[in-house]
Amino acid sequence: MSIIRQAEAPRFELPGIEFTGMAAPSRGSAGLCTWRLAVAAGLVSPEPHTIDQDEVFMVMAGALRITADGETVHAGDTVVVPAGTAIQLANPGGTPAEVIVAIRAGFNAQSADGASIGTPPWAL
Repeated sequence: MSIIRQAEAPRFELPGIEFTGMAAPSRGSAGLCTWRLAVAAGLVSPEPHTIDQDEVFMVMAGALRITADGETVHAGDTVVVPAGTAIQLANPGGTPAEVIVAIRAGFNAQSADGASIGTPPWAL
């Protein structure tokens, strides 16, 4: 069993988004990755990306759009994004959104132009 203490969980930032690593292969989970997202109010990701595995977004607080043309989801909602779907986060609300994300370990991401991004550090 592995316990990831909040104070010890690794944190990573992109403009307007903070990633807090939870379960991952380096933290004791061979098959599943989870992380917490804090998405700033008004954020629109600059470009979409795709993932080669299904990804699950569980909204804990605030509001979020997962895809550029997707509907807004709110606290308590869960979005299952099939592999290969373009993901472009947007927070249309006036407060930060908090989201828990779950995906199979070992996934790979690609940028909009098809370039490999690989597996991000919060999921290693």
